[in-house]
Amino acid sequence: MSQRPTKRSLTLRGHRTSVSLEDDFWNAFRRIAESDGIAINALAARIDEERGTDIGLASAIRLFVLHRYQAGSVPETR
Repeated sequence: MSQRPTKRSLTLRGHRTSVSLEDDFWNAFRRIAESDGIAINALAARIDEERGTDIGLASAIRLFVLHRYQAGSVPETR
């Protein structure tokens, strides 16, 4: 069950950044963005704006995905 995180690039408000996420988190994050009708970069920017200074972006994305799963609002995989 242990996956190594993979570094992925995002653009947040015109600036390139990268996050290291496991494939399962990345795939769920993409599905959530798609089901919400929002670009993955825009969703990442929203999470970035809402996170505190004591948490990294990758951790904030993982928590976002976890909370959506807990709420039962993640679409099924195709």
